[in-house]
Amino acid sequence: MQRGPALADASPEMSTDVRPAAQEAPLRTSFDFELPRGFVDGNGVTHRQGTMRLATARDELLPLYDERVQENAAFTTVVLLGRVITRLGGLPVVDANVVENMFASDVAFLQDFYRRINAEGHTRAAVTCPECSHRFAIDLSGGRLGES
Repeated sequence: MQRGPALADASPEMSTDVRPAAQEAPLRTSFDFELPRGFVDGNGVTHRQGTMRLATARDELLPLYDERVQENAAFTTVVLLGRVITRLGGLPVVDANVVENMFASDVAFLQDFYRRINAEGHTRAAVTCPECSHRFAIDLSGGRLGES
């Protein structure tokens, strides 16, 4: 039984070379952000700059086994954000306890940020100036004007 020509005999049209035509940029897995208000720690220090990493399937599944989430499903967000925020200011650890003590506006910001980087793959948002109606894009990750 013959199955076809050997690879060495393959015509140029049937090339098995799968190298990409251009070198792709490495996958970005961490995104910096700046909280609108900031987390105030026990010493009164405000922490605003942080980093969030992309979530894994495990990050989204493990909160379901957390007792706090089983008692109150709304706690899922707190546990999940506590897993994916890798840095917040000078705090040694960022976990669910830190997230649950943040201002509601900062948690809402982080929920939107999480959705953008995990579902959409970027941190840009289209906005319109309320005064002149000019439309432009902003980067929600806390970058300053003129930075790239």
